[in-house]
Amino acid sequence: MTARIRRGFTLIELLIVIAIIGVLAVVILVAINPQEQLARTRDAGRTSSVTQLGHAFQAYGTSHEGDYVTENNTWVTSMVTAGEIATAPGALAYSITGTAACSAAGRGIQNGYCYDGDGATPPNNGIIYSRLESGSNNSRCTAPAVAWVVFDTVLGRGGIVCSQAEPAFAVGGQAFVN
Repeated sequence: MTARIRRGFTLIELLIVIAIIGVLAVVILVAINPQEQLARTRDAGRTSSVTQLGHAFQAYGTSHEGDYVTENNTWVTSMVTAGEIATAPGALAYSITGTAACSAAGRGIQNGYCYDGDGATPPNNGIIYSRLESGSNNSRCTAPAVAWVVFDTVLGRGGIVCSQAEPAFAVGGQAFVN
């Protein structure tokens, strides 16, 4: 009788290895949380856009003797027309159902970017803001407050503000959490 040498793995061994790899993949996928990663990515874009709009907003004020654009639904277009920015940023999209960038009446809202002036005509200062949606940003706030990215012309910088309602212009500047 000749001895037969077996090479390779049995079907059972292969199925066990595939099952272990599947369990590890599920654990890693849950740990990574792709929805949170997408929300963080969108928040990074919002933060960048709000900051860029804020700097353009300040440049507009400087070139117009301290007067900023009118608080209406074409405020971004006014800055494009004035040459402060090349093109208006695209509209914001939110994955949280029922979440909007801003909704307060009497404020400038264009493409989901919000603008609240100081109340003067024309405005001499203001804030540009948008709502953040990632859990990591909102965890900086104590419920029921939520995170907003805000650029404040009084302070000349942007940051995260925690507020239950939409942020409003403050003479002394915003209280940033970062």
